[in-house]
Amino acid sequence: MTFDSNYLQALTLEEKAAIVTGMNYWYTHNIDEKNIPSIMVTDGPSGLRKQADKGDALGLNDSVEAISFPTASLTASSFDKEMLYQLGKQLGQAANAEGVSILLGPGVNIKRNPLAGRNFEYFSEDPYVAGTLGAAYVNGVQSTGTGVSVKHFAANNRENQRFTSSSNIDERALREIYLPAFEHIVKQAYPETLMCSYNKLNGELVSQNKRLLTDILRNEWGFEGLVMSDWGAVANRTKSLQAGMDLEMPGRGDISIDDIVSSVQNGNLEESVLDQSVLRVLKLVDKHKTTTSVKYDKEAQHAFARCVAANSFVLLKNENQTLPIDKKDSILIVGELADKPRFQGGGSSHVNAYNVVSPLEAATNLGLSNYAKGYSIDKDVINEADIKEAINKAKEVDKIVLFAGLPAYLESEGFDKTTNDLPQNQIRLIDELSKLNKPIIMVLQNGSAINMPWVNDASAILETYLGGEAIGEATWDVLTGDVNPSGKLAETFPVNLSDTPSFGTFNASKTDENYHESIFVGYRYYDLKQLDTLFPFGHGLSYTTFNYSNISVKEENQSVVVTFTIKNTVSVAGADVAQVYVSNQTSNIEKPVKELREFEKVFLQPGKEKTISIALNRRAFSWYNADRKAWQVDNGQYDIFVGSSSRDIKLSEAFQLTFGTDIVESITPDSYLSQIIDQPNPVVTDALKKTGIYEAIQTLLTNNKRNIELLENIPLRSMAMMGITDEKINEFLKLIK
Repeated sequence: MTFDSNYLQALTLEEKAAIVTGMNYWYTHNIDEKNIPSIMVTDGPSGLRKQADKGDALGLNDSVEAISFPTASLTASSFDKEMLYQLGKQLGQAANAEGVSILLGPGVNIKRNPLAGRNFEYFSEDPYVAGTLGAAYVNGVQSTGTGVSVKHFAANNRENQRFTSSSNIDERALREIYLPAFEHIVKQAYPETLMCSYNKLNGELVSQNKRLLTDILRNEWGFEGLVMSDWGAVANRTKSLQAGMDLEMPGRGDISIDDIVSSVQNGNLEESVLDQSVLRVLKLVDKHKTTTSVKYDKEAQHAFARCVAANSFVLLKNENQTLPIDKKDSILIVGELADKPRFQGGGSSHVNAYNVVSPLEAATNLGLSNYAKGYSIDKDVINEADIKEAINKAKEVDKIVLFAGLPAYLESEGFDKTTNDLPQNQIRLIDELSKLNKPIIMVLQNGSAINMPWVNDASAILETYLGGEAIGEATWDVLTGDVNPSGKLAETFPVNLSDTPSFGTFNASKTDENYHESIFVGYRYYDLKQLDTLFPFGHGLSYTTFNYSNISVKEENQSVVVTFTIKNTVSVAGADVAQVYVSNQTSNIEKPVKELREFEKVFLQPGKEKTISIALNRRAFSWYNADRKAWQVDNGQYDIFVGSSSRDIKLSEAFQLTFGTDIVESITPDSYLSQIIDQPNPVVTDALKKTGIYEAIQTLLTNNKRNIELLENIPLRSMAMMGITDEKINEFLKLIK
């Protein structure tokens, strides 16, 4: 069906208003008389959460049984673009089978602070990682015919007061940190829809922020899809339509419809503005009005979830090759999270899982059934009997596998954490077990970075985040060495919460969240401040070692090609994530020490090597000039770093970039003399000589060579104290125009 202005003439104003209003929690409005069907949208960033027609926002009312895949906090640690694409395909197939047209996800907001309650649903502290993996996920989902809704656009980085708080961000940080993931996905994956966030951005609710939803998203980036609201995000329907927010979800029924009708009738809303949103909704509905409704193989998806988890787990520590566990080792499994794992997030990402296999169940299937509860996950109460049982059993074994993490009541959508510590009953258990002086293998289940005051008590630490329903099988795949760990942290683990860039200001106000740290988020901040980290961004160990060599950097056709070789140096197959960072040595601005600009996961058989060639485009060398409202690439020196983490740099090379713009600063009365005399422009030199300014400067230098340092801090307008009149200064400025 062709939807255009002629088609709209057949619709009444009331029908138009209904089309841009959700019919209920999960459906768009149908109008049978006009042959307009409804389509279903549903939560599902890490698993389908399809509910009955009269669903609810956060519960599990009649949710269909579906595979619970690992959350984004874990899948991002894979740094595997192809795997994220395949994950998207799996989710799209499930949506098709269940008659779901639009999958609400992925979430690509930046992990700004470890206390943010929804970090488990987001990819990274780095916008390039979030955008690249998010685009792969979106392409995978939409390859099946299912659409997505990328969320939460934008700057939704805390949960407390999320409906009303204002994220106050300077323009450069907005462009370089908080918008690029969305921009990359819009330009590379063409998502069907974006979901606007609850919060305000610099004082304006995102749902009615025209600059964000129209000027930037549509006019700058070329987005042609539909913008829907987060559930209940709309405060003023007229303003939201004027801003470019098309579909209100879940809608307020007749109230929303009447609001729109009244606004058009009384002249507060141009009907042409409403028509734009109506057409966007109709085009989406027409494209997705039919789904395949073909059964899909849940067993195969469960197996895939197991593979995703095992290849994303991050081995944080492994002293004395404690892992993998030797078959001859006698072990004790400790911790109720082994029996009742936390494998998924709370709120809108909560899935009615198909087949949860706990670590204890998977261990039992391997013949490892020696277990002690150790603590309770229901509440943080120390049970001396549970601890005593664990101690007594631990005395009889070679190694202790201790499962620890954050229970669901401490970390969820809807609220932010108040602490980054494990519950006290777990900390007490760790302390008591450490006194036995036996190897402790910590297996963590948590949504984001946590404090580890006990880090030195553990011989090995495996971060499994929220690993999905196959968490048990995947955990033992890695612990036993059936799978060689290859995950890397997509966020920094700080030594202390007080080290974080937004410490003391995060959640300080109920009305305003002020981003004082600007562009210095995550590793950008820790590098700038030269702070130690518990585990740096990009960190992750393997049962394999890799050697990096032979770096070369060449400028080719408006890009910079970085080439290097990686070799697997041991007798175990494995994978490493090669990370390419760029360091700007040229631009006279505040800037990070280095920034991740590309990565590639490389799988190598024992003893094999591979030459990797990565092309970095102009954007990899750019910074956002807020004064000029444009991205800027400056010619000059840049350093290229290649490493296996942000702090483990293997190779480096400096080069001169030439495809950008030469830095030429305009000369004004406030320009400093050092800036003026360093200008290579002969026009400037001639003007200096004609006006006598050149001779005055040379006299100053002749009297004392050390006076050259003064030129750094004497502006042109201050030459009067050296006998240069204002008339001569003005003459000079006219000559160089």
